[in-house]
Amino acid sequence: MAEEVKKQTALGDVAARQLAIATRTVPQMITITPRWLTHLLNWIPVESGVYRLNKVKDANNVEVDCSGRDERELPQTFVDYIDNPREYNLSAVNTVLDVHTRVSDLYSKPYNQISEQLRLIIETIKERQESELINNKEYGLLHSIVPSQRLKTRTGAPTPDDLDELITKVWKEPGFFLTHPLAIAAFGRECTRRGVPPPTVSLFGSQFLTWRGIPLVPSDKVPIENGKSKIILLRTGESRQGVVGLYQPGLPGEQSPGLSVRFMGINHSAIASYLVSLYCSLAVLVDDAIAVLDDVEIGKYHQYN
Repeated sequence: MAEEVKKQTALGDVAARQLAIATRTVPQMITITPRWLTHLLNWIPVESGVYRLNKVKDANNVEVDCSGRDERELPQTFVDYIDNPREYNLSAVNTVLDVHTRVSDLYSKPYNQISEQLRLIIETIKERQESELINNKEYGLLHSIVPSQRLKTRTGAPTPDDLDELITKVWKEPGFFLTHPLAIAAFGRECTRRGVPPPTVSLFGSQFLTWRGIPLVPSDKVPIENGKSKIILLRTGESRQGVVGLYQPGLPGEQSPGLSVRFMGINHSAIASYLVSLYCSLAVLVDDAIAVLDDVEIGKYHQYN
């Protein structure tokens, strides 16, 4: 007997959707991160695009005296400066966004096509900015650390002892640790193994693990090579002689500090072009403002009874 076909007695979903309006989201992009480093740095405006870092030639030659109750002669001294201070030039991150005018004219409801394209381009440029602040060979954090401020782990995985030793290198008002999320997880495992789970602190509405009251800030821009990463500890702020970010203020078409969007015109193919530029750099004011723990193994696990 042929299978009986069930008669439809009500409007179905497929047909009904033809009259419905779908709720749409703005475009999502998995590469967008919180970029905590750029939030936590102190940013210094650089009017001319150049930041000159002046230093004292030999601070140990400055003489002072704690006078007793006598009439001894006071020391005569002065503070000398280095003759050729380092100058930091702002680095540029640029791209050109092209949007066909037909697309922006016809398909900009409910979301403006140009605005959404620019938003995603700007997010990508800011992601690149954070990567450059960490990895740039001229001014990045990892390339600004002197040999005396570099440590290696004792056993491979990052332990509380390793982070304690790192703190001794940046003991003057340390600001935060910066490392890959997988390195934070590895440190958490070592703390759990020793029965000293790290407390958390709330920053910008998010929870961060801490060690000795110093937050461990995650960034996926800290490199991982052969199963090993790095943990950076830094002090921030010009007044603290720490690490500072540099940007160019007052740019034409400025959207945020150091970032501008400028309309470049429409060509004969009806393509509208927009120049998106971000100018930034980073300076480590004194050597002990930053230190790094090298060779941090991120794949070590333990069995618990």
